[in-house]
Parts: sequence; C-alpha cells; structure tokens
Amino acid sequence: MRAAAAAKRLLTTLGLAAFLAAAPAAAAPFVEPEAWDAWRASFLDASGRVVDTGNNGISHSEGQSYGLLLAVLAEDRETFERIWSFTRTELLLRDDGLAAWRWSPSEEPRVTDMNDAADGDILIAYALGRAGKAWDRPDLTQAGAAMAEAIGSHLLFTQEGRTLLRPAAAGYDRGDRPDGPVVNLSYWVFEAFPVLAELAPGHDWAGAEAGGRALLASVLAEGSLPPEWLSVARRPRPAEGFPAEFGYNALRVPLYLLRAAPGDEAERARLAALAAAMTDPDTGAVRLVDLASGATKERLTDPGYRILPAAVACAESGTPLPDDLKRYASTLYYPSTLHLLTLAHLKEEHPRCLR
Repeated sequence: MRAAAAAKRLLTTLGLAAFLAAAPAAAAPFVEPEAWDAWRASFLDASGRVVDTGNNGISHSEGQSYGLLLAVLAEDRETFERIWSFTRTELLLRDDGLAAWRWSPSEEPRVTDMNDAADGDILIAYALGRAGKAWDRPDLTQAGAAMAEAIGSHLLFTQEGRTLLRPAAAGYDRGDRPDGPVVNLSYWVFEAFPVLAELAPGHDWAGAEAGGRALLASVLAEGSLPPEWLSVARRPRPAEGFPAEFGYNALRVPLYLLRAAPGDEAERARLAALAAAMTDPDTGAVRLVDLASGATKERLTDPGYRILPAAVACAESGTPLPDDLKRYASTLYYPSTLHLLTLAHLKEEHPRCLR
C-alpha cells in the first residue's frame, strides 16, 4: 500500500493523475482465450521471454512488446507481469531508458546488441500505458511514462518541418550515414501516439504521427510499395546499403494504419492500393518485392501474412475474409503474432469480418 501511494504521488507530479483517473472498466478480451493459449504455448517460456522461433530462438524488444500488448488485449494480467518482468530485467539496461533490442539464449552476455529499436520501445511504452490505465496500476503507468519520455527525448527529430522517428538512438542520423537520416516506416505504430502523448505530454507526438502519415503518403503517391529503409536526406528514396525491397518489416505498414484507422478518404484509398499491391492476385499470398524491378522475390502463404491485406479489404470494402484466416493456429513467431494482432483488431472494430 505504501509503494502504491508513493507511485500515485509521483504520477501526480508527472501530470498523469488524470490519465489514471480516466481508467476504463475492464472490457471483454479482444484476443480469444483459445488463440491466446496457443500463442503462449508456442512462443512464451516460463521466464516471460517471447521466443522468435523463426530466428534461432532469440528474443528482442519487438517480441516482448508484442507479447505485452497481446496480454493487455487478452486481459491476462499474470502473463503481462511475466513478460514485463523479463523485459524490465533483461532488456532495460541502457542508460537512456530505451530497451536493448537483441537477446540470445546461446551467447554471453545475453544481450548481443545494446542499440534499441524504436518499434519495440514504442510498443512497450504503449502496452504499459494501456495496462496501467485498464488495471489501475500506477506503477505500470509510471514505467510507461518513463519510456515515453525517453522515446520523445532520443528518437523524435525534425526534418524539413516534419517531426519524424529515428529507427534507433544510434546509427541512422546525418552524422552516421552519408544518406542520413534514414527511417523505417513500419516503426510508426500510429495507434500508440495518442497514449504516448498522455504519458509524456512534453513532446510533439501529434507531429510525429502526422509526419509519419505524410511521409508514407509521399512514398505511396508514386504508386510504389514502401521500402524497408528510407533515406529522407532529400527526396525520399530507398536507403543505401539495404536491399531496395518491400520486405518483412514493411508488410506491417497496412496493419498499423488499419489498427489506428485511416485519417481520411485519401489515406483509405492509399491503404487499399497498398493492400492490393502487396497481394498476389492468383494465390492471395503476400509478395516481397524488389522495388527497382517490380519483381516478386518471395510469396508468403502463412495465414499470418495473408490476413494483412485481406483484413484491409474486409474492413474498408466489405470483401469477405477467407474462412481459414478467421482461425488462429501457431506457425512461426512473426506471422503468428501478426495474425493474432489482426484478429484482435477485427474483433474490436470490424466483427462482421469474423462472422
């Protein structure tokens, strides 16, 4: 009780008392219990470590952050606590409040790259903020506020009048690369920015969200799929030293736009065009594309990938979702996680797609 009271006093000092006071009543879980049980059995160990089964069993800030968000959506406080405990003790080792991004069970020390990754940082802060509000946990809200403050201080920057997002605290700026700054459009988790603004109101979160949407619009306006890594030094173009491709990172862009809701009709049209462009018309597979030639490099048939454009088509134009995509079954960590996040959104915002 004494610790809780102290935390609430600190939150008042931080200006977050109103954030907690607005805590909503507990809602029905948006992640179905059977699907959540299957995901946990496949990718979560007893310590709270989310295991990337498609990447030599490592863990990373992205996986931990997805696990935290899914636990909130599943209304599973005990699992959230386990994942948060591992994340806090094993990844929050940097001096700036951001999370080290890569952890390997087969190497010593376990953290093999101390640099952060902005998508993991944002999703951790977002999940903490949602959990703190939903469960009246000022300690989680305080932790989320500290991470949001670190993100705002170290990852937001201004480029030609826009507020943009660094992919990490080091390695991507003008001084780091001849084509810097370099950004990654799939790191903009648009739904998180309003929560980050409540947690750390001293930063331009609305500008960061608008800057990401505007930058994405400028890329998609040319009829192109977005590249993995984008130089914004001058006119946006694929960054040097990376394959110029629409790949595994970028395929999340339509999911994040859909989960946050497109801002206007023009953005809805761009989202629909993106979903169509990433889909093989004959098989429904998601295409990884060489942007220089337009050639398909790979066709991804896992349900967790195929549901991404299919969910956009259902939500935006009423195209029925294929029956096999409505059912969750674990495959590999990454597509399975995207599958569950998409199903949760459809249940919350577009339940007709699951009927």
